[in-house]
Amino acid sequence: MTSPAISGRDLPHPGCDEIRLEGVLHALSDPMRLRIVRELAAVSGELSCSDFELPVTKSTTTHHFRVLRESGVIRQVYRGTAKMNGLRREDLEGLFPGLLDALLDAAGRQAVRGGR
Repeated sequence: MTSPAISGRDLPHPGCDEIRLEGVLHALSDPMRLRIVRELAAVSGELSCSDFELPVTKSTTTHHFRVLRESGVIRQVYRGTAKMNGLRREDLEGLFPGLLDALLDAAGRQAVRGGR
């Protein structure tokens, strides 16, 4: 069960005990979502939604962020008016050791081959 939102600006996130491997793999199976995760993995902190230049509509971008958040791959928090996104690297590593790094490495090798 997803933790309830505390206020209208708090976003629900799954607890570590709620993150499922199949949910993480599903979230990362989409090229746009994988692109978002690769960009987050390349920075040490958080990025706002507006930092991402994705070739899709705003509503589709919102959908991709929601899938990543609800699967437990990212954490989203409001900082002022900006919705900030951070990779839940520690949580994912604790649950599925080596998975995120292996997927990011494979995605990087694919991008070099021209598969974006």
